[in-house]
Formats: sequence, structure tokens, C-alpha cells
Amino acid sequence: MSAKQPSFTREQPDDRRQSLIESCAHCLATRGIGKTSVRAICAQADVTPGLLRHYYSGVDALIAATYHWTGQRVSQALEQAVENAGPNPRTRLLAYLTASFQPPIASSELLATWLAFWSLSKTNPVIAKEHQDIYAGYRDGIEQLISKYRPEQRDTRLAAVALTALVDGLWLELSLGSAPFTTDEAAALAEKWLDHLLD
Repeated sequence: MSAKQPSFTREQPDDRRQSLIESCAHCLATRGIGKTSVRAICAQADVTPGLLRHYYSGVDALIAATYHWTGQRVSQALEQAVENAGPNPRTRLLAYLTASFQPPIASSELLATWLAFWSLSKTNPVIAKEHQDIYAGYRDGIEQLISKYRPEQRDTRLAAVALTALVDGLWLELSLGSAPFTTDEAAALAEKWLDHLLD
């Protein structure tokens, strides 16, 4: 009887890439950036280091792909929240803002991964660009929803910047698990801040 082949040989290339990305995200969340290496990621994915190098130029390229994937997951969760909110423009805008206070976005594992990306954005130009793109997309989503809610609003840019800062702070506290406020109170604060900015 022949020896069992490694499971990754039966996977499609896209599945292999996805497995590496998810393993990288897990390592970043549980080990931190300092201990996220080719060896650690490949051990998590149960593949050889050669497979990682086949798909990515190195661990930095994989981390950048992981940041992009993580940003897409957050974006999909926000879009789903808006879709579930129904047709009312104000309700849709509030759903976009408050989705960050609920799983899967409000998550200690996502926070740990996100903190690793933030730290790299100061030293790695590729990660910095990914960071800029993700946040620009988030702010653009706020601006579009504001325009539909308040078509007469002239300055949607600064309102989006202010709302992003508020949501980030509240999300951070909630994801740490020791916030001095509830999820409902975070949503109420976001609503009050929105009304103040658009008054």
C-alpha cells in the first residue's frame, strides 16, 4: 500500500492560497507579528515552506494578501448589515456604522490580527498602501450612505473621517472585552454623533 499523499496535493491552487491566508491570519492573532514566520504559517496550514514560496514571494507578501482578505471580510459584513437594514437611508447608514460593534467584526481574534497590520503599516509600504485602501473604502461607504440620507449635505468627507474615528475607538474597546459600555450604548453614541455632525 502506498503512503498517503499530503492533503494539500488534492486542493486547487485557490484553496491552497486561501489556506495559507487563513493560517497567516491565525498566526498573527495568536502569535503576534514577531513570531509569525514562514515555518509557523506552514505548520498551521500543514504544508511545506516550499508551497508558501510557490504562491508568494515571502512572508511579507502573504501578510499583505492576508490584510487584503481581512479587509474584504469586514467589507462584506458591513454590506450585509446595510442590506439587512432595509430601504430607509438613515437606518442603512446606522447599520453600516454599528456593524463594527457586533461579530464577526467585534472579535478579539480580528482585533489581534488588525493590530499586527497596523504595526506593519508604519514600516512596510505594501501594508501601508493596503491600510490606506481599506480605510478609504470604509470612509467612501460612509460618504455614499450620508449622501443618500442627506443629499443636501455638502461636506461628507469630514463627517466620514469623524465617524470612522469614533467607530474605531468604540470597536477597539468592545473587541478588547473590557469596554465600560455595552454594544447598545456604543450604537447609541454613534447615532448621537451622527446627528450632531449632520445637524
